[in-house]
Amino acid sequence: MNKETEAQMHDKCMRRFVELANAMKDEGVPVNVVSWSLMSASGIYATYSVAGNKGGLNQSGVDKVADTFKKNLANIQALKKEQVTGRKNDGAE
Repeated sequence: MNKETEAQMHDKCMRRFVELANAMKDEGVPVNVVSWSLMSASGIYATYSVAGNKGGLNQSGVDKVADTFKKNLANIQALKKEQVTGRKNDGAE
């Protein structure tokens, strides 16, 4: 049996979230509301994944999650730019 890698599972889950977000948009929810709601849900779930249902993150945990989100967003933007320009961004800009 072919077992999915974590990267494949990540891609599949991410696509499901985007599909759900697009469905909400198509139902008339403003894109900015969908976006901020998804970010809020991500923060809630990130907290749960680290601290469980009864805990919360201390400041260093908040900083780690925020830094991870910032790095992921930067990677996404670099990929978007590469799609538009057809060339890789070397980070010099």
